[in-house]
Amino acid sequence: MKKIRARYAPSPTGLLHIGNARTALFNYLFARHHGGEFIIRIEDTDVARNVAGGEESQLNYLKWLGMTWDEGPDKGGPYGPYHQLKRLDLYKKYADELLERGLAYKDYKEGSDRYAIRFKVPAGKTYTFDDVIRGSLVFESKEVEDWIIVKDNGIPTYNFAVVIDDHFMEISHVFRGEEHITNTPKQIMVYEAFGWEVPTFGHMTIIVNENKKKLSKRDVNTIQFISDYEKMGYLPEAMLNFLSLLGWSPTGDKEILSHNELVSLFDEHKLSAAPSYFDKAKLAFINSKYIKQLDMEGLKKLCVPFLKEAGIEIPNELWLENLLSIFKDRISYGKEIVKYYNEFFHDDFKITDEVLNELNQFAKEDVLKVLEAFKDAVNQSEFTDATALEVLIKSVGAESGVKGKTLFMPLRISTTGEAHGPSLPVSLILLGKDKVAQRISQTINVIKGVTLWKNYYRFLQLQLS
Repeated sequence: MKKIRARYAPSPTGLLHIGNARTALFNYLFARHHGGEFIIRIEDTDVARNVAGGEESQLNYLKWLGMTWDEGPDKGGPYGPYHQLKRLDLYKKYADELLERGLAYKDYKEGSDRYAIRFKVPAGKTYTFDDVIRGSLVFESKEVEDWIIVKDNGIPTYNFAVVIDDHFMEISHVFRGEEHITNTPKQIMVYEAFGWEVPTFGHMTIIVNENKKKLSKRDVNTIQFISDYEKMGYLPEAMLNFLSLLGWSPTGDKEILSHNELVSLFDEHKLSAAPSYFDKAKLAFINSKYIKQLDMEGLKKLCVPFLKEAGIEIPNELWLENLLSIFKDRISYGKEIVKYYNEFFHDDFKITDEVLNELNQFAKEDVLKVLEAFKDAVNQSEFTDATALEVLIKSVGAESGVKGKTLFMPLRISTTGEAHGPSLPVSLILLGKDKVAQRISQTINVIKGVTLWKNYYRFLQLQLS
């Protein structure tokens, strides 16, 4: 059996984006699953569009995602060089051979001795190939006009160079975007002209946004570049997991899959021909799952740079660990810690009507009794640690004769503004004594004000009846 060799061949015309990363990933998973080799080749012949840092972005962020390769521009290999501009002599040799055999001809620029080389498309020929994803595809040669294989500057076009490269690099399988389907018959013409074996093709589905439109670099509502996800604090393992589900469905219902599980489970026959939906909510969900698996040191490494960037002072390690522990289950990416910090510590503390209504399930007398008792206890407390506060809360409950939900819900709402949340003692320690006392007093005034208004409203109703 011929050894499996798959490749990812980006142009350094931009940074690594979602579509290219998925193309690389499916070729990588296919090669690794079958014990084959994965190759990186840089297709840099579009000189005018090449951008500084484009190649580095491609390679660095493939590594960041967790992909490795056996051959490439950064590590060499037996089939190099791995830049097309360094292979121009090879392309010229085979273009000249086609000219000599009458399978191509010179197309002179008007009024000049410069010329491009065009491939002479055979008449009346049918080209058929079996696509791994889409089944049998058929093209007629009459649908293709004679096409340029070498431009008048001596640089080969994509459809010619890619065949030369794939043949001499012994590429066995090519997985790429469906926009390349119409390129395939041109490439098969070149393979057949030289009597070379045609690789197996698989053309992957397009990726669409929430409006079912093809994802493009002009789509400002969807983050396109992998580097931006790193800057926001997405985890590479989560990004790799999410990208693998854009057009591939593993056997079973499990969607949170490690790198090794992806390699083990990958099946090219389960690649979908239907458009893949870039589900932002799903990406956030998957990333949050990976964040929940982090230990405290991993959480610090993820979140501390964003806290520092936002100018948030970290008084000590215990404070930091308390902060991260209460928001670990809420954040879906690292930078989101700043949002939750600001919402938690903001000075403009308000209790919404929706949250206030949660207190209606308890007797107003009990709520006020708990809050008054806790306010007095807080003012007399050292407010040293969460364990001491837990004891303090229990003593307030014993003193006021209130326990369970009737004790904890009013305290949580009056201090955090929310009916549900993480550990209450830890939350209180983070807020600090002054802020907790201030918020409880404010809540007591709100509840008393609501009670007075309701009593006045009832009084008016009685007077009018």
